[in-house]
Amino acid sequence: MDLGLNGKRALVTGSSRGLGYAVALGLAREGCRVVINGRDELRLFEAAHKVYKETNVLGYPIPGDVTDPAFPEQLVGNTVKLLGGLDILVTNAGGPPAGTFESFDEAAWQKAIDLSLMSHVRLIKAALSHLRQSKTASVLTVTSYSVKQPIPNLVLSNSIRAATVGLTKSLALELGRDGIRFNSILPGWTNTERVVELMAFRAKQNGTTVEVEIDKQSKDSPLGRMGTPEEFANAAVFLVSPSASYITGVMLTVDGGMYKGTL
Repeated sequence: MDLGLNGKRALVTGSSRGLGYAVALGLAREGCRVVINGRDELRLFEAAHKVYKETNVLGYPIPGDVTDPAFPEQLVGNTVKLLGGLDILVTNAGGPPAGTFESFDEAAWQKAIDLSLMSHVRLIKAALSHLRQSKTASVLTVTSYSVKQPIPNLVLSNSIRAATVGLTKSLALELGRDGIRFNSILPGWTNTERVVELMAFRAKQNGTTVEVEIDKQSKDSPLGRMGTPEEFANAAVFLVSPSASYITGVMLTVDGGMYKGTL
């Protein structure tokens, strides 16, 4: 199936590893021109090299921290200069640390808000004028299935990502007449570096190992395993593509059935 992505211009943040990298790679495989972003400059340039090696498509690396209030506008501006415009924006960032409500002070909450809400706000705001010039504009926010089913010891993520889902739905309604689609993917437990870090936190609490905690969490899925970044990326690439032109305002769980609700 031709998704109509060949030659499209995309910015994927938080894409030096994990879900963001998988999405950037998936878009490049479809012929998309992609700017990738992350805080670790060395890791980001390694990711760009891997994208080129696997797809023969340049993944343009722009290092920087999306929690810095000034950086999203710079990132979008430099992306447009490199690509000549913008058709697709994927807003993704690493999640807040694990912990209980009483373990976090107000500064930790503010840091998490900048990471898991305001980074999306600032990136979208900076990109809007450019997306309005595209005939196939699409924005995808990456959140978590925890907005529907809170995850123990992830109170920051559970709370703040829910605001990003509200933002995404609101913008789908507000800006649909401008021809811009807004969707969100709510991933479940996926085998990424961040999930390994969270499993290490659980292992320390429970006196077990990372492998034991991964096995326990995997059993929560009817499929009996965690997802892969590639499986997440397959859904993301479709959602941002012109083939999904009548899909907007959707909060899609890609979680192997871990969410137990019906809505």
